[in-house]
Amino acid sequence: MTNATNTYIGSSLDDFLKDEGLREEAYSIAIKRTLAMQIEQARLEQDMSKSEMARRMKTSASQLSRLFDPDNDRIQLDTLMKAAAALDLSLEFRLVPKQAA
Repeated sequence: MTNATNTYIGSSLDDFLKDEGLREEAYSIAIKRTLAMQIEQARLEQDMSKSEMARRMKTSASQLSRLFDPDNDRIQLDTLMKAAAALDLSLEFRLVPKQAA
């Protein structure tokens, strides 16, 4: 495509996602995947097996596997909190003002 026909030349990915109505979904997936990677990294650093982590969370190994599945973006907040607690971590969220466009 040439610059004359492509309205997104020079714009940011954030602008494109917003214009297409995909921004919130993309951010949600990115946040979930980031948290899952951080939880997995902490598990590995603590040398904790997945079965031990599942036991501490009082869940099944298959349920825990869903947490680490990058294609599964339907992880509930309580699952993330249980995973953090199993690793002696806390999960923190905060609201911040939107940045001006």
